Amino acid sequence: MASADLRDELTCSICTDIYTNPVTLTCGHTFCRLCITRTWDNQEEREYSCSECRHRFRVRPELQRNLRMCNMAESFQSAHPEQEEVGILFTFCIHSPVPAAKTCLMCEASLCEAHLRVHSNSAEHILIEPTTSLGNRKCSVHKNVLEYYCSEDAACICVSCWMDAEHRGHQVETLHEASEKKKEKLRNILQKLISQREEAKKKVQSLQELRREVSEKASGVTEEVTALISGIKKQLEALEKRVLSVISRQEVWWNLEQVSLRVSDLIWQLEIKKEDLSRKMGHIEELCNMMDPLTVLQGRESDSADYCDTEEGDNEDRERDDNKVRAVWDLDVGLISVTLYSGLAGIVTGVKRQLHVPANILLGVELASDMLLDVNTAANNVTVSGDMKTVSWSRIKQSRPETPERFQDYQVLSSRSFSSGRHYWEVESSESGQWMVGMAYRSIDRKGGQSLIGYNNKSWGWGRSWWYNNQYYVRHDSKDIELPPPPPSSRRFWISLDYEDGRLSFYELCDPIRHLHTFTATFTEPLHAIFGIYGGNAWLKMY
Repeated sequence: MASADLRDELTCSICTDIYTNPVTLTCGHTFCRLCITRTWDNQEEREYSCSECRHRFRVRPELQRNLRMCNMAESFQSAHPEQEEVGILFTFCIHSPVPAAKTCLMCEASLCEAHLRVHSNSAEHILIEPTTSLGNRKCSVHKNVLEYYCSEDAACICVSCWMDAEHRGHQVETLHEASEKKKEKLRNILQKLISQREEAKKKVQSLQELRREVSEKASGVTEEVTALISGIKKQLEALEKRVLSVISRQEVWWNLEQVSLRVSDLIWQLEIKKEDLSRKMGHIEELCNMMDPLTVLQGRESDSADYCDTEEGDNEDRERDDNKVRAVWDLDVGLISVTLYSGLAGIVTGVKRQLHVPANILLGVELASDMLLDVNTAANNVTVSGDMKTVSWSRIKQSRPETPERFQDYQVLSSRSFSSGRHYWEVESSESGQWMVGMAYRSIDRKGGQSLIGYNNKSWGWGRSWWYNNQYYVRHDSKDIELPPPPPSSRRFWISLDYEDGRLSFYELCDPIRHLHTFTATFTEPLHAIFGIYGGNAWLKMY
């Protein structure tokens, strides 16, 4: 095989050099181990392919060393040693290659150390690092060395260009000065790019952390939902056993035996009555067949009466016996039904609210069923119901004493506060009027515009406003966000608080449940529910 052909056979298609530690893939192509490893490291995750035929592998292949190719490559390199590169050589050297130390732009030649010592030191002879690209170092018009930079035309020029009319009067500086200025600009750009890269890196880390948190929360919710369903299954199994026990306690099989004995007794009694009736029927038939009227008329009339009495008595006895049989046979279906219904009702009551809102909202969340209004904070232009659950607008000013705790206008706090945990409660609103509901610190102002829900950094609210053409909106720290209107029939809403995570969420109880808005904050004080009634026929009720 010719040397050139053998080199082609032993050349890696990635580095285009003789194989180093060659490995062969299952598709038959061979590469340097380091070359294919670096190629795969730069490919996307789970995307491993042959650089030659593009064959894809589902998993990263294990690389097996090709001993035969390795031996051939080593033998070829031994027989054909490569000449070491010596860089750019001295231009005027004839006999042996000598590395150049500098290149003179004036002489257009590369010089070694020995010739550089006797080279002219005049200003025209500009020395640079060794290079073979001299064409772009001289002016294409005047053939002079490019020494200056015209900032107005952004062009490198020679001294003759500077004197020509084309660049005369322009701002010109030496290449070194222009280069340093450009380097400074590039350093500033580089610094900005580094800052942007660091910022992007932080965002990537933040998003990765968010993805991890979401994954952990999803896993937690899945476990909680599984536990909830498992609990429901266990309750249903317990209910099944309870209902079957009720049926068993009625001793159905014992009752069947009693029914059988009772029926047998009745059959025996009826057989006796049947024989007696047959006898009476025979006597009556004899009378009916007699031709002598006197004999017929002198027959015992009591027989007919006895027959009639017996028929009535038999009917009554038969009905009474049938009722006894049914009483023994019938199950107490009413008791079974009540047991089943009450058990199912208990299960439904236990999960009813979980079915009304998303599982990830209520799982592990406490129902704030003891929420009451604090009348000591209620303004005198609102009324509070006797059960402390409903607040409404009042045209008649209430005669409550003025205290530091009482709002000057419109609002009232809940008596209960929350400083930890996850909680939720339900609120029903009026169809008309202006109102707002939310959460607030107890340190919220009691007077002035800054005391209203959402007009400060101590309260978060959601409500309905005349000012927004009866639109729904949320507000915090005097910033409003308008929300789409709920369906006409929707007047009940969920409020969910996660104190540690700093989340206050509002949900609309329609079909399906609709998320309205979630505030996020770092809560620093205990939170109270707060209700605002700002006019009209507005009212709010807690559940």
